[in-house]
Amino acid sequence: MDTQLVVICALTFGINLIGALAYAARIAGVRTRRIAMSFALFNVLVLVSRTANGFLGPFLAKRIETRLLDGGGEALAGDFRLVLASASAAVVLGIVLVPTAQRLFARAIGHFQRNRSTGKLLLRSATPAGLRTVREEVAVPGRAHLAALRKPLGVSWNVLAANALAQGLLTVGVVASLYAGYLAPEFRVTASQLSAVVNGFATILLFALIDPQLSVMTDDVVEGRIDEALFRRTIVWISFSRLAGTLLAQAVFLPAAMFIAWIAVFV
Repeated sequence: MDTQLVVICALTFGINLIGALAYAARIAGVRTRRIAMSFALFNVLVLVSRTANGFLGPFLAKRIETRLLDGGGEALAGDFRLVLASASAAVVLGIVLVPTAQRLFARAIGHFQRNRSTGKLLLRSATPAGLRTVREEVAVPGRAHLAALRKPLGVSWNVLAANALAQGLLTVGVVASLYAGYLAPEFRVTASQLSAVVNGFATILLFALIDPQLSVMTDDVVEGRIDEALFRRTIVWISFSRLAGTLLAQAVFLPAAMFIAWIAVFV
């Protein structure tokens, strides 16, 4: 694995780790009863993740150009599968870090509520006291958490399946579109632009079907209709469905790339 591929995989890992940990902000909001603040924090994390994802495209495009110049285009599929695997690894780590992240987000919400300054919050996180807080809040899922996953959920399996589909499309969209440009080099620009269509459909699916479900659950917790344990359990299952989406991306990578290449030719 060369340096260029390491950078691409590291960027993909960071993007997906941020996205996986963003759900912990909702748990922190329920714990602190600062729902609006937690949603703002959630949106900031999602925005950072989506913005960083925009930088991933040029790196992947440069990878294709480099491989073509070196005559190693046949290795691109393997390279891109490593990129997709790094996304799955990030989600696994994100699931493990959910207990730690929700505690840290709760502390961050409390700090912001007292100081009303994002700058002070960022500076605090880099101080020795902030780093000590991180160490104090480290926690890993215990047996009780794993056993609780067998209990009923706050959303249907259809919602989890829809989330897996949306996350799979977001994960594979840019990668498959750029690889489609390699498969149909004469229409490379057209193929790369089709990633916006794939990601746009996935984003609509997320905001139209998934986010309203979690928002309603958040209101139900605040109003006492459901307990916090059910909400936390649902968030964990949402994270598992995100992992399933990254694995689905591996399965559909080549078919999606060939389909996008066909559309680019005949559009």
